[in-house]
Amino acid sequence: MKTTFKEIEFLSFSSTLANIGLVEKLIDDICGRYNIHEDFYGNILIAVTEAINNSIQHGNELNPDKKVSLSVHENGSDIVFTIKDEGKGFAFDKLPDPTAPENIEKESGRGIFLMNALSDNLVFEDNGTKVILTFSTVK
Repeated sequence: MKTTFKEIEFLSFSSTLANIGLVEKLIDDICGRYNIHEDFYGNILIAVTEAINNSIQHGNELNPDKKVSLSVHENGSDIVFTIKDEGKGFAFDKLPDPTAPENIEKESGRGIFLMNALSDNLVFEDNGTKVILTFSTVK
């Protein structure tokens, strides 16, 4: 059986931190449209904006000539956010554990850990330039 994804939103923007506000508004709209409970709204907001922030800062290195795209799909009871940047990618499978004693007091390095903890599924594709976050709307 083939899985059917219905695209419900698409957004493309330049790699400036000011554009995170566009993403926050889109998340507000989608969560309102699908009556997402406020507890899960927070998970979606934090995880998706973290992925966008990583794409802007680390993937595209704050280069406003490079784009970040965000597509949102509905798949049954799931909402799937796909974030794509124009960067070189990264070794997502070789990141240090932010909960390890030597990393616990570092100010960075927790974003992917948070995305994984807050979403129902996290997948990296295209050498880490594409992030797919899945959230179940049925909890």
